[in-house]
Amino acid sequence: MYPLFLKYDKYIECRLCPHMCKIPEGKRGICGARKNTGDKIELLTYGVISGYALDPVEKKPLYHFFPGRKILSIGSFGCNMRCDFCQNWHISQRSADSFSPDTGIAKIVNDSLSSEENIGIAFTYNEPVIWFEFMRDVAVKIKEKGLYTAIVSNGFINKDPLLELTSFIDAFNIDLKAFNDNFYRKLTGADIGPVKESLKLIAREGKHLEITTLIIPGKNDDPAEMEMEAKWISDELGSSVPLHLSRYYPMFKRDDPATPQSTLDHLYDIATRYLKNVYMGNTVSEHGQETRCNKCGTILTKRSGYNTRLLNLDDEGKCVRCGALAYKYFSFSSPIKR
Repeated sequence: MYPLFLKYDKYIECRLCPHMCKIPEGKRGICGARKNTGDKIELLTYGVISGYALDPVEKKPLYHFFPGRKILSIGSFGCNMRCDFCQNWHISQRSADSFSPDTGIAKIVNDSLSSEENIGIAFTYNEPVIWFEFMRDVAVKIKEKGLYTAIVSNGFINKDPLLELTSFIDAFNIDLKAFNDNFYRKLTGADIGPVKESLKLIAREGKHLEITTLIIPGKNDDPAEMEMEAKWISDELGSSVPLHLSRYYPMFKRDDPATPQSTLDHLYDIATRYLKNVYMGNTVSEHGQETRCNKCGTILTKRSGYNTRLLNLDDEGKCVRCGALAYKYFSFSSPIKR
């Protein structure tokens, strides 16, 4: 098992993410959730829950991972990025001060098993990577029960802990916040390089992968940048990897106007030149919501908000017109089988 920290004379180095925080005794790392208690790095938010809900799996967003089903979603507090446009800033930019564990692992497992139409558990809402130890302990128990696990993450994690993560997480939605390092450094306090490496590792490990880019006017909506992003995803990860282009609304420290629908439409058209499964989110438009068979073009799924209609699919997630596999992870209303 990869050591998540190394102890030195004057500090302990946290090795979970590329910040590699060198934390003096009694202090915390950038994420606010990991503290040097003298002999080790302690996860202050172990068992501390900020959000707990049975969500449509499409809300993560995951469109090709058991479409139409539900997933029990949990999150905590803190993040290892400092995005001034964060849509969940009230929990991600809040550190652990006076919290106490309020939800045990046994309850999470029992709720996962008893929740109707549930396929497993998703670690989401804040940044799950910084919750590594608790996430691992929950996921192992969930998988023992034959259910699935998913994570919604910024992908800013070191290689070795990510490799361990892929041993107990089945599906990833990674925020690729832009496709230029200047954006990352100025607006997130991180670098794009480790995120791109995380995406490549997840793809190499054969895990289910989807990507989300929040489109912010004047910051990452350059058509040339979207073309580079879509081409890179196709070349490095595969042309079938779903890309979600999400509409930005003013939030946290940023008051730019909401992304125009015309901008989303234009970037969507560019991305579809390279990628087979591109979607638009956070918008009332139903354009960019359908899933079509990559082989014959038959409509397989129609979406309106979080309402999902599965069409022209057999029990194995194959297109009934041409037999091509549309969804590797698929089930109608039958019990989930690993």
